[in-house]
Amino acid sequence: MRILRLPGYYSPEQISSTHLSRDLSEAYKKEGFSFVDYVPTPTRGVTDEVRREYSKRKYEELDGGRIIVHRFSMFREGRNPIQRALRYVLVNVIQYFKGSRAKDVDLIYSGSTPPTQGLLCGLVKKRLKVPFVYNLQDIFPDSLVNAKMTKKGSLIWKIGRKIEDFTYRSADRIIVISEDFKRNIMEKGVPEEKIVLIPNWVDTGKVYPVAREDNVLFDRYGLDRNGFYVCYSGNIGHSQNLELLLDAARALKTELPDMRFVLIGEGAAKEELEKTVAAEGLDNVIMLPFQPYEEIAHVFSLGDAGMIISKPGIGGSSVPSKTWSVMAAERPIIASFDEDSELAKLVNAQQVGYVAPAGDKQALVDAVKKVYQDRAAAAALGRVGRKYLIENLSKEKCTGMYVKTILEAGKMKDKVRSGKE
Repeated sequence: MRILRLPGYYSPEQISSTHLSRDLSEAYKKEGFSFVDYVPTPTRGVTDEVRREYSKRKYEELDGGRIIVHRFSMFREGRNPIQRALRYVLVNVIQYFKGSRAKDVDLIYSGSTPPTQGLLCGLVKKRLKVPFVYNLQDIFPDSLVNAKMTKKGSLIWKIGRKIEDFTYRSADRIIVISEDFKRNIMEKGVPEEKIVLIPNWVDTGKVYPVAREDNVLFDRYGLDRNGFYVCYSGNIGHSQNLELLLDAARALKTELPDMRFVLIGEGAAKEELEKTVAAEGLDNVIMLPFQPYEEIAHVFSLGDAGMIISKPGIGGSSVPSKTWSVMAAERPIIASFDEDSELAKLVNAQQVGYVAPAGDKQALVDAVKKVYQDRAAAAALGRVGRKYLIENLSKEKCTGMYVKTILEAGKMKDKVRSGKE
């Protein structure tokens, strides 16, 4: 089967869910899938030197010719939301014209970042007359509303809903990562038979507990191995509510002088947070760049606990994949998250950490103090988390479900071409 992909981001870019793509690539290779990809010049987490190098690579054959990559020039992504939106549009326009002329394609596959990907692939589907599988990792425009970046009924929201409806109508299969996601889109009119629930996962062979004395990050960044660390790793954006983390840091600076919050990643809010940390002298907040995937076990083993945090109202439309990485590293979770969310229910039901209601500073401070004051109990929660992952969310099971979904969608090719789908 030959699959067309039109991603907004592509290797060597560094994004938080890179491991999912790598694991899927292994499963697709075993099944014999081949791909043709049209992608812009890399921008996220890469240097200007890397960009210059990849700007010369207009055509690549990877993995013995199984993956054909067509690259096209595009300016670097900035932090300004208008500039980023313009870049998305320009990338999608180029991808539409290139993708619409792709030859011998059996299926279109797309993720949901940026949120215009579904619109793009739905339009390309109309030209190529092949099935379309949509992997829904973030629900737009709900995520913008929850992040207080717009309101229901606004022009942006109306445009987002039009894009969302068109995407769901166009897709022949929609992969969702949680029951909350499934419920959300069914309430918007998506028939249940279109939806396939496949949770995100982590490879417990690659993410595992690393002893502090063996963790390379402590020497690399001059961290005291005797200190106490709460680690957040992932996108440093506006919906994560990392301002609340700074509030907790302010409250704990004197009370727990050897405690540090460590933020590892990149994102639109990072520069602003760095300025606040520097201006206020918050030396109990340490900000580090994304680390190579090969060191992911070291990243999630760095902390005594792993932080998952978001603004109120976002829990129903966001299930952070970092959850599984924290658990795989045998670290307890501190979740500043909506109490009725799937994540909060998991943490409480499986007893793998502590939940503080999203936006509640005191509850977050209290959760950190629980881990700090009883480290033996916290370590036990971490061991429970890794055991749960191994027994319930294996890489092999989840990637196998993706393969099955794509194969079943591929069988709809004649139906799609006849216009009866």
